[in-house]
Amino acid sequence: MESKAANLFADVPAATQPEEIITEILVRPGLRIERIVSTGQASPPGFWYDQPWDEWVTVLAGAARLRFENEPADRDLRPGDHVFIHAHMRHRVEWTSADPPTLWLAVHSKP
Repeated sequence: MESKAANLFADVPAATQPEEIITEILVRPGLRIERIVSTGQASPPGFWYDQPWDEWVTVLAGAARLRFENEPADRDLRPGDHVFIHAHMRHRVEWTSADPPTLWLAVHSKP
C-alpha cells in the first residue's frame, strides 16, 4: 500500500464560497479526520449541533467563534486554539473569518 503525502494548507480558496469545504483525510471504523475550510459560514439562527460522537477541533488559520449551550460566553478561536467537544454537547458556530479563510482540523470519534 502506497502512502501519499499531502498538505493541509494546499488548495485553500482565496474567495468566499457558498458552503464550507470538507475534505476527509482519514476514515477508519470509529474515527474520522477532516480538514474544513470556512469562508464566513456560521450555524443558522437557532440551530445547535448535537452530535452522537466526540469531536476535537483546532483552528490552523483564520479565526472562529463557538457557542456552547451550557456556557455563558462565546469562545473565540485563533490559530493553535483547540477544543474537545463531548458527544451531545450542544454547540454552534457563531462566526468564521472569510479573509483569511478559517482552516480547521477536526477529529471525530465514537465515545
